[in-house]
Amino acid sequence: MAAGVLGFVAVLLCVRLYGEYRWNAGTRELRGQLDAAKESIRPQTVDFDELERLPAPVQRYLGRVLEEGQPMVAEASVRHTGTFNMGETTDNWKPFTSDQKVITQRPGFDWDGRVEMMPLLPVHVHDAYVAGEGILNGSIIGLFSVVDMGGTGEVAEGELMRFFAEAAWYPTALLPSQGVRWEAVDGHSARATLAEGETSITMLFTFDEEDLIDTVRAEARGRTVGDKIVPTPWHGRFWNYEERGGMRVPLDGEVAWLLPDGAKPYWRGHITEIDYEEAL
Repeated sequence: MAAGVLGFVAVLLCVRLYGEYRWNAGTRELRGQLDAAKESIRPQTVDFDELERLPAPVQRYLGRVLEEGQPMVAEASVRHTGTFNMGETTDNWKPFTSDQKVITQRPGFDWDGRVEMMPLLPVHVHDAYVAGEGILNGSIIGLFSVVDMGGTGEVAEGELMRFFAEAAWYPTALLPSQGVRWEAVDGHSARATLAEGETSITMLFTFDEEDLIDTVRAEARGRTVGDKIVPTPWHGRFWNYEERGGMRVPLDGEVAWLLPDGAKPYWRGHITEIDYEEAL
């Protein structure tokens, strides 16, 4: 009996190692595509003259988190730990770790996450935006697919929204020279529009009493419900700002669907490491 159990565990470990090998090979290929789509950044340094015509809360925010003359962010590497809500109708939070690569021009990222569904059976996830296409792949131990979505349209729009909301981690990407158009709303919020290829998105940024990004909201982001994508209000919330790479960035965040019966958070994460590559 014991020998049989040990044999089963040994086989499972071998299958898991093979799955991780396959998954990591796919990650390298995906990130090679990110690098191939990378474009030069102009200008290469922050010029506060850009801020003069921006809405007041955006001026205050960018002046607070950036320094005059500092290099633009070309690439960010981020590691997270946190919990992911796998439940559809009831909460079912599972721990995750992740590694994320972000390219600011042209906009793109790959979030490579590992959610611990149960012992020895992690779910690997790629949530990505690469060369104008959205990607959402999930696979048990890197071998058995549970979700596989991609392409342009709603999937790409939703992933570009994620890139835009997370720009609080690489805030030079929010400057007008980097393709962002800002519109005043009130003393503590502003709308921002980003056009990327055939996709254009507008999101509402709100700022706290310290002039830092508090929330970023989309009125209609695609939510997967069964085999359909349903446009649903969505927001990300950020806090615990600290200095990293000469910028003030939030180390904690939460994202949630805003449903008729209230907010449904599904991702809560903490940045354990963030590094930047400067524009050349």
